Amino acid sequence: MESVSRASEPAADIRDIVDEVVSEVAPGKGALIPVLQGVQSRIGYLPREAMERIARRTGAPAARVFGVATFYSQFRLAPVGKHVIKVCHGTACHVQGAGAVTDAICLELGVEPGGTTDDGKFTVESVACLGCCSLAPVMMIEEDTFGRLTPDEARKIVREYGD
Repeated sequence: MESVSRASEPAADIRDIVDEVVSEVAPGKGALIPVLQGVQSRIGYLPREAMERIARRTGAPAARVFGVATFYSQFRLAPVGKHVIKVCHGTACHVQGAGAVTDAICLELGVEPGGTTDDGKFTVESVACLGCCSLAPVMMIEEDTFGRLTPDEARKIVREYGD
């Protein structure tokens, strides 16, 4: 299912989305994470209203829903850009210059790591590992992987996605 990032999802739509996801996931002790994943995949992030609705619909305490959503790095509590750029900062990438790649991308886009551009086109994330150590340093934009990057190459790739 494709993610759709919408900063101003109407409350009625959020209720409908949560209700639909909850009805699709088998109830039980392990249902909370799949429900959060399903809602995030449809909205693009987990707005407060959605987490409150999840708590009501699943019977889980709101504190537990918020706790799970904030504990796991896969969950987003704010909208992300159309293109999410993940720069690997695992050991191999770090040693090969991931910091300089991240700095170049952030400078190019005018954001801090973890930030989203004002136009909503890009979000830049630093991640622990992308599993491509032999290609270090590596970044991903959506499902596309780019390896053996220099800061200049990274900026060029980002510009191409901005067109």
